[in-house]
Amino acid sequence: MKPLVSILIPAFNADRWIAESIESALRQTWSPTEVIVVDDGSVDETLAVARKFESCGVTIVTQKNQGAAAARNRAFALSRGDYIQWLDADDLLAPDKVADQMAALDKKDSRLLLSGPWGEFFYRHSHAIFSPTPLWADLSPVDWLIEKMGENLHMQTATWLVSREMTEAAGPWNVNLLGDDDGEYFCRVLLRSRGVKFVPSARVFYRSAGSSSLSYIGRSAAKIEAQFHSMQLHIGYLRSLEDGPRVRAACIQYLQNWLLDFYPERLDIVRQAQRLAEALGGRLELPQFSWKYSWIQALGGPTLAKRGQVFSRQLRWSMVRSWDKMLFQLENWSRTKHPEPRPAPPSKPPPVKTMNPSTTLPES
Repeated sequence: MKPLVSILIPAFNADRWIAESIESALRQTWSPTEVIVVDDGSVDETLAVARKFESCGVTIVTQKNQGAAAARNRAFALSRGDYIQWLDADDLLAPDKVADQMAALDKKDSRLLLSGPWGEFFYRHSHAIFSPTPLWADLSPVDWLIEKMGENLHMQTATWLVSREMTEAAGPWNVNLLGDDDGEYFCRVLLRSRGVKFVPSARVFYRSAGSSSLSYIGRSAAKIEAQFHSMQLHIGYLRSLEDGPRVRAACIQYLQNWLLDFYPERLDIVRQAQRLAEALGGRLELPQFSWKYSWIQALGGPTLAKRGQVFSRQLRWSMVRSWDKMLFQLENWSRTKHPEPRPAPPSKPPPVKTMNPSTTLPES
């Protein structure tokens, strides 16, 4: 009998997008699957939209608002699958995503962790940008974490396909982490794995939400503290696998990469990070602003310079998103004049595109 794959969707105030996400789950060419949606106390029409799919066999449950991690834990507790596919309520799976990863699986190896490429989009998934990173490869758990932490990289939640054995061994999602709960969770999954197998055709479409995203830290004290706690856990997890020079160098660079998120508002966390780097045999440099913001720092200090940098990034992101929204609305208007079936996210599209400077946000 073929393994059952559970597609688990936590949802909160996602009534605009959840129908597309559920449809992408139902369109999977792999069979058998089950789809479970946990509505985390939405105050919009998310639950009503999701319940329209009950006739298609989708399981819909609701709970008081407890956060995405709690909703994911509830979904897993209800699942029966041999393999687990996580899917956020505004993201999409290519139709062959699960099937291609299952085809790459060694049936006797439930400790092999499967990943795949992900592309970022705002409104039009057909224009998603896939930007390869060193994580898009077959890697051991140690090498994967070194690349992630040293190069400040990540993989989107839906890229993974995880055996139930590994999911149970990793333990539940951490409901106390208000930020980077997915990064911390998949570190624990990696610890239980034999390694990562990257499947290039198993594509995921990630909808960028900007400052409304759960992963956005901003100036929230709780999220800033959660991020640093997650970083400390990351370092501990990696060092539990290996604790040589290359691991320590990656950990120090990881702390340096994130220092600007804490500086200058949280000097207490900056000092903790500096002490941790010293314990690892290195030292951290205070963040330096680029020439575009250094004059603001000279006039108003680092806090004002950082606010200018953040505002500039948000402004560029908002402009690109607004432009994409306008094109999306024009395409929808055109389709109402000339109706045709809505295309599914392509499962085997042309070769991966590189970042397009005209449609992506440059680093500041």
